[in-house]
Amino acid sequence: MAEATPSPPSSASSAASPTFDEVFCGLLPRLYRRAVMLAGSRQSAEDVVHEAYLKLAARPQRFLTHPEPYAYAFTTVLNVARDTYRKDRRQVLVDGLEGVEEAGAGGGAGAGPGGGPGGWDGGVERRHAEIEAVRLLGRLSHRQAGIVILVDLDGYTLDQAAKIMKVHRGTAARHRARALDRLRAYLVESEHGQAGR
Repeated sequence: MAEATPSPPSSASSAASPTFDEVFCGLLPRLYRRAVMLAGSRQSAEDVVHEAYLKLAARPQRFLTHPEPYAYAFTTVLNVARDTYRKDRRQVLVDGLEGVEEAGAGGGAGAGPGGGPGGWDGGVERRHAEIEAVRLLGRLSHRQAGIVILVDLDGYTLDQAAKIMKVHRGTAARHRARALDRLRAYLVESEHGQAGR
């Protein structure tokens, strides 16, 4: 009987770690997509998400008991991305997207069977839109990008986003308004640039 008593605590402790891993792994696809938007490339996003995992794993109970684990994890990803950017300011975050954009444009909607108007293009148009979103979000501050991602992509209200970002609602609204103004200005610039070709 003495041997049976130690086994439940060890199985309970082993069940705690997989629970953290299960919750975190369930959020991975969403966190990776958002990290790419913040970091600018898949490699950087993988590093950011890995670092966020390590930070969260150090105190798994805070993560597991949080009412919104995604919001908690996203805040950690945002902080890691910001810190990484600050450490390496000289790095061009969206380097190399020019070649991908050109390759995507070459295989456009009319490039193959079923690629006509309204036909499936193999995901090229969606990928091009993702690349464009990453490029545009890369021009914003991390806080502005974070608010835009939470409100406009993830569907949180401004109040919820402010709470997640740990800022006042007015600050969040100001960041979002400035971010949207900057994004509109960039879009107008790029439309004028394309019209001048």
